[in-house]
Amino acid sequence: KLPSLAVQPEITPELMQGRAHLKGSYSPSSPQPPVQYRVLWSRLSRAGERQQIHHETTPRSFSLLEVDGANLRAGDTVFCTVTAFRRGTLEQHSLPGDSKGFYAGIKFSPESLEIGEDGKEHVLTVLSTVPIACPGQEDSCKITLQLSVEDLGKSSQEPGPPDIALSACQVDLLPGPCSGSSCAAATVTVTAVTDFARDGNRASRVRAEPAAPRDLFWRAHTPRDVKVTVRDLPTGNCYSFTDPHIITFDGWRYDSSKVGTFLLCRSESRPFEVHVRQWDCGGHRSAAACNCGVAAQ
Repeated sequence: KLPSLAVQPEITPELMQGRAHLKGSYSPSSPQPPVQYRVLWSRLSRAGERQQIHHETTPRSFSLLEVDGANLRAGDTVFCTVTAFRRGTLEQHSLPGDSKGFYAGIKFSPESLEIGEDGKEHVLTVLSTVPIACPGQEDSCKITLQLSVEDLGKSSQEPGPPDIALSACQVDLLPGPCSGSSCAAATVTVTAVTDFARDGNRASRVRAEPAAPRDLFWRAHTPRDVKVTVRDLPTGNCYSFTDPHIITFDGWRYDSSKVGTFLLCRSESRPFEVHVRQWDCGGHRSAAACNCGVAAQ
């Protein structure tokens, strides 16, 4: 009776001798040597089918796959499948153990955002799931990502100016030790643009593109976009019109028939105020004043 695999193979990223690798680890519940393992590495094609990229037979309880940019490309989802068997008896083997899919490349976290048009900042993390390796170029080793925003509007037929703003237009991913599924990370803040227009909920997408990567692995790699949905919030309005009737932000209504320059509105939280000038437009017959000038800071 052959030992079964105690846990499914697990893929972790590692930097070994200055080169990036994926390590598939597995172990039997009760080792009974001599036992060997047949390891199959595969990646998911665009059609959703698995394509074999490497296989080996080994007595070790792990297998290494180099991130070389040839068989394995950035953006691939990788699997490690392991079968245990006794030496010399390939026909007698255990059931294969299959790892979870491991995404090898750059991605955003979270993968989507829904924010309000309230001016608050929201943190968006850009991370690499594989080590950043630059053999012989350690002093200037990094991946620079150009960030851009595209407005999707209410539908694809209604593009317009971006409804969100980023705190930076590029970020650098620097080499460092891997922790969990992140081997390098950078952050950028996303803020909804307050446009004072009732234009409904709008969607934008944030895109990251590596700028002139030296490593073959990162060339032609475009990480998955992040969709950011902005919830439209109602905007307050105030009015001063005709002779003049005034409606405040909170709906109070009154008239002002005096002549002169007055403070119409002032914010207590930001440098914003509006002055209005009124002149005598009623003549001798009636006392009436009309707006004749406005100044806004």
